[in-house]
Amino acid sequence: MDQKIGPLLGSGKMAEAFHYGDHVLKLYRDPTNRSVAFGEAAILAIVGEHGLPTPAVHAAGPYAGRWGLVMDRAPGQPLASLAAADPALLPAALEAMVQLHLAIHARTEVRLSPLKPRLADRLGRVDLDAALRSRLLARLAELPEGNRLCHGDFHPFNIIGPPGAAMIVDWPDATSGPPAADVARSYLLMRHGAGHELADAYLAGYLAASELTDADIRAWLPIIAAARLAENVPEENERLLALARG
Repeated sequence: MDQKIGPLLGSGKMAEAFHYGDHVLKLYRDPTNRSVAFGEAAILAIVGEHGLPTPAVHAAGPYAGRWGLVMDRAPGQPLASLAAADPALLPAALEAMVQLHLAIHARTEVRLSPLKPRLADRLGRVDLDAALRSRLLARLAELPEGNRLCHGDFHPFNIIGPPGAAMIVDWPDATSGPPAADVARSYLLMRHGAGHELADAYLAGYLAASELTDADIRAWLPIIAAARLAENVPEENERLLALARG
């Protein structure tokens, strides 16, 4: 698939997305990220078997000195951008986010890496005092394993397109685990990225449509917050530590 790399469509911490003919080319910023590129391609192949609205991968390899994926192009703008441009769309956008997350969690998936060992690894690497690390690891051990599909980075900027016709993108952190942990991660990201009001509205919508309770989600928050420290987002560190300490 030999195409000219077109204009930038969007960018994130780990990758950039470009027009690439009728498709999109996702290029990872780190030119050594071969395993991440092929890992996400494998994840998308698995996720695609569940019939979820996700991009199909058409090729994986080196492009312009970096590793990348050629994928279906998602339809339009991120859900977050659409709602920001038209506040009247916000209730429908939140409902679409809730329903997409529920659809993900309805899928049993054991072929992906389990979530809890990944969280334990991150807790072992972040800068925490020994007592707090020990307490969080003990709490993690007591929480359920789970075997449902978890996105790992589900927020309105990773939902592309309008409500009812959106595509879920950016799956490299997908795991097999408990939905409550995945919801806690989304809630945390929205709290820091969109504010408490929208995060609370998302959480209330998810809880109203599922069998999980508020306590189920909040049991994961200290662990998810501490694990987030491994992602090196300095402006969040103080708030993350406060959440980790409970």
